[in-house]
Parts: sequence; C-alpha cells; structure tokens
Amino acid sequence: MSEFYIDGPGKLSGEIEVMGAKNAVMKMIAACILIPGKVVLKNVPDILDIETIIEILVKNNASIQRDDHNLEIDTSALQDKDPDPALVEKMRGSVVLVGPYLARFGKIQIPQPGGCAIGVRPIATHVDAFRQFEIEVVSEENNYKFASSGIIGQTINLKEASVTTTENILMTAVLARGTTQINNAAKEPEIVDLANFLNQAGANISGAGTDTIIIEGVEQLSPIEYEVMPDRIEAATFAALAVVTNSELKITHCRPEHLKAFLDAIQMMGVSFELGSDFILIKAQLKPNSLKAIDVQTAPYPGFATDIQALIGLIMTQASGESHLTENLFENRLGYLKELQEMGAQIRVLNNKQAVIIGPTKLHGANIESLDLRAGATLILAGLTAEGQSTISPAETIDRGYERIEERLAKVGARIERK
Repeated sequence: MSEFYIDGPGKLSGEIEVMGAKNAVMKMIAACILIPGKVVLKNVPDILDIETIIEILVKNNASIQRDDHNLEIDTSALQDKDPDPALVEKMRGSVVLVGPYLARFGKIQIPQPGGCAIGVRPIATHVDAFRQFEIEVVSEENNYKFASSGIIGQTINLKEASVTTTENILMTAVLARGTTQINNAAKEPEIVDLANFLNQAGANISGAGTDTIIIEGVEQLSPIEYEVMPDRIEAATFAALAVVTNSELKITHCRPEHLKAFLDAIQMMGVSFELGSDFILIKAQLKPNSLKAIDVQTAPYPGFATDIQALIGLIMTQASGESHLTENLFENRLGYLKELQEMGAQIRVLNNKQAVIIGPTKLHGANIESLDLRAGATLILAGLTAEGQSTISPAETIDRGYERIEERLAKVGARIERK
C-alpha cells in the first residue's frame, strides 16, 4: 500500500490535460464482447478499474493489448464461463458484463459487485430490468444467476434512472430480435458515448441522452476504431483544484458542456473562467474571503453529479458564510467531511445525506484516509490547500480512477509525491 505526501499550500499554474472517461471506456470494453474481431479503443486511461475489467476478460481468454492509451481488444475466443468472482467483487462497474454475456452466451453468474464504500449499492434495478426482458434471475446468498433462451425486444421501464442499468439493458438489446424501448433511461454523456460507439459498430440505437432510448436489434456488429470521450469528473477535479488553491489553470481536452451544473455553481460562488470548445481556463485569482456560500443538491444528469459532490464540499470550506450540501443518491457519501474536519474545516453533519459547511476556514495538514475514489481525489486537493504536510492513504483508492495523478499535478506546481 502506498501513500501520497503533500506539502501545501501553493499556487499552481499551467495546463493539465484530461484523460479518457473511465465510466465510458469501462462499458465499451464490456461491449466488445458483442463484436467479433479486433476493436481499437483510443484515449483509454491507465487506471486500476480498467486493469480489473481487462483482467476479468483476459482470464476468460479474450485478447487485450495496451499501446500507451490505446487498447486492441479481440473477444473472438472469449470462453463461455463465468467471470472470476474475486475480480468482480473488487469493482462495482463489473455488473455491466451481465448484458453482453447474456446477449452472447445466454447466461452468466456473478456475486454482488464491489467498489467504493459510499453506501449500499444493490443491483435490484438491474435485476428488475432483466426480468422485464423475460430473463431468469436467481439470487442465492449474494450471488446472482442470469439465464435466457433468447433475447427478444421488450419495453423496459426502469424503476430509477440508473446509469449502469441503462447501459446494461442497452447492450443486452443490441443483438436482440425486434425492438427494445428503455423508459426512464439515464441521460449521462457516457451513455451517449457508448451508444455512439455501438452505432458506429453497426447497432441501431436512437434517443441516447434522453429518457427514452430505442434499440432496433441487428444481426451482427463489426470491428471499429473509436476515441473515448474525455472524463468530465476529472475535468471538474482539476477545475476545483484551481479554485481552492486560488490558481490559474487551463484544463485541456475536455468538454465544458458536460460540466454545466458544476460550472454554474462555482460561477455563483464568484469564480471567473473562460470556456472553449475543448478547454476550461479557471481564473481564480480571488481576493481573500471573496468566495460566496451556496446550497447544492446532487441529482442525476444534467443535475449536479454525485461524483463531484465532494469537490464542491471542499470549495464550500473556503467560501464566506454558511453553505448547505445535500447528497440525494448515496447514503454514505459524506464520509470525507470527517476527514476535512480533521484538517480544521467547520462542518455540521446533520445526517448521512445533509451537512452545513461554514467558511472560510484555513485548513491544516493531517494524516487522512482516502475512503473512496472521488473523496480521495478531493482530499488531495484539500492537502494542496492546507498549511503543512498531509498524508493520504491508500493511494490505490485514487489510482482506480486517476492516472498518475501525482506526476500530472507536479507538472503544474503541486508539491506531491508517492511513497
């Protein structure tokens, strides 16, 4: 287990490039199960979650080769056997293997997928949707068996606008006989990117990015080359870094239109920025105590994303007045606030979904725990804001979603190293 050592505070400057979207490429790798022949994915980050899903498929005889940020994937020889349960349990996102396995092999068995400790994340929405597809689902002692004698298009009404359920059903339906309609579909940009990827491979999907997606089943998909969209959560992370360190940073290779809720929030707080077609230039350079308090509630896209809730929570510690933060999606996602309190933040946690944050507060260095992927990245930012040295562990939690973050931050002036 490694740790990050951070010396703060300090002004940063320069440009930092955003990598490919973890939450898009994960699903595209799974979707390659549906495509005979070699698929090339470009702009693929080298992170632990990607390594895990690659390991799952390679262990079942898929061929996956990495060349820098490109992956060459050939699942032609993928074996008709269940994914390794030990690997599935490491990562929540592995649940999206279910749809492609059912479409190709007609069956799959997996344990309850694991991942970040941000609250109970049962796959009940997935199970309900698959049963609407007339797929048999048997649950025994935290283990799920899915089986189908042939996928036929259906109207699927999702109980909630779940991102991974939408993606799972979308991939299940691509090769099905007939038409599938997903109602109450999630609208996240990563779903649109997955649909674009599949359509370029020969699928017939319309409505991605709206709450109704239509999939006309096709007989076969074909190999393609495809460049994965930039990671909007990473872009928000770097923008928040500029704000809390009062620095001017240019975040490149991103899509600002995917961050409207976040950018609107920091603009209301008094942050100035410039937007281009593929960059965000944060012009923090704020006068002391000039950030304004704000109220934020998380919501599905295009609302304020739960994955960037911790970032705005940290920014609130530097704003003048009383900010209110509400997490509507996961019950344990405010755990990082205790770590910020250890660093001197003034926070009243009202319950497991609501908190009042009072600022501005000068943070001080501390030994803190990364807790989950997004909280861990936020605590790196807190360390770069705080007076003195901070230690954040384990670094591997953050490595799940951020490639060589210490090297990239050091290039814009951050004093951070891994030990």
